[in-house]
Amino acid sequence: MPDRVLIVDDDELILRALARILEASGYVTRCYLAPDEALAALEDENPVVIISDYMMPGMDGVDFLKKARQRAPGAVRILCTAAEDFKVALQAVNAGEVFRIISKPWHQQELISTVSQAAESSRLRRENERLTAEVQRQNGQLREINLRLEEMVRHRTQALLEGLISALDYRDSETQWHSRRVSLYARRLAQQLGVAEPELTVIEHGALLHDIGKIGIRDEVLLKPGPLSPSEWTLMKRHPELGWKLLQRVDYLRPAADIVLQHQEKWDGTGYPGGLAGERIVIGARVFHVVDTLDAITSDRPYRKARPFADARAELIRCRGSQFDPRAVDAFLAVPAEEWERIRTDVETVAVLAADLQEPPPIPAHEDLAHAPATLLVPAPAAASGG
Repeated sequence: MPDRVLIVDDDELILRALARILEASGYVTRCYLAPDEALAALEDENPVVIISDYMMPGMDGVDFLKKARQRAPGAVRILCTAAEDFKVALQAVNAGEVFRIISKPWHQQELISTVSQAAESSRLRRENERLTAEVQRQNGQLREINLRLEEMVRHRTQALLEGLISALDYRDSETQWHSRRVSLYARRLAQQLGVAEPELTVIEHGALLHDIGKIGIRDEVLLKPGPLSPSEWTLMKRHPELGWKLLQRVDYLRPAADIVLQHQEKWDGTGYPGGLAGERIVIGARVFHVVDTLDAITSDRPYRKARPFADARAELIRCRGSQFDPRAVDAFLAVPAEEWERIRTDVETVAVLAADLQEPPPIPAHEDLAHAPATLLVPAPAAASGG
């Protein structure tokens, strides 16, 4: 479709001459003797180029082109002026209202060349606007696709990690369901300390995954029935760092990695792997250390039977300020014993149900894990875990 040029000049002979030259060059022209009439017709005409005389009654060309710019911002504007008006016209160019100036009388080739450049400039501008809009539309689609992909990755990663936790629990059978218990204990203790979301879920995840690094420890060390040798103990103490490295590869679990790394640190600095002390240990690891001790004392182990809650309580009080953050111990003591027992009972109930299942139930999505009892997830049966 030919480009449309709107021409405004109060001299009808000049209008006809300009129109004849441009139509011979393939343009469609619309001519107006009065600037007001041209402005009224701008939106309907939708020109690519506007050519205006400078000296016109009622409105000069610069004023006309300023108003034309507001009504048809995509049109390129050209001012046609006599030599004595050149200074005023140049100011219009500098102000950005005019693309080019055509002098009167004009050279025909110069006129055609100027209009051709203006039309090309208008086409490029429209194409740029179209491409920008298309890019924005595609970027919006891309964002939606990325969100869906991230959601798929979260679901699949959560399923993978649940499988790893289940496999780890079955490798080290005396700690079966331990990860799930301490994750709920940790969430409750963190709430008592005034921790809010999203940090609350970070602490829950860190407690759930605290021993994930043991996946990288050899069976002969991890499952050894007797005491570990010095070299074996050195190897075992690597599991916090192995777990930290594993979680670095999972974006939405990375915030929990420091809890995994520091879960064996002690308040007095005698823990590992960094020998951190006091509040240099992240709050999630300090919370975990308290509830891990609770679970260790109140759970059956091959070398001893579970001891009552009162024994765990006494041990936490005894080591308050040495192994354990005093504030975390005080918060633990402020929670009624019945609440801790209820959490344990809930996990044991799910464990009994899991033992009766022939196959594991569907694994909840990541967002479900943000709310207790999110970590009461049923692991695969031992025969399906591969060991």
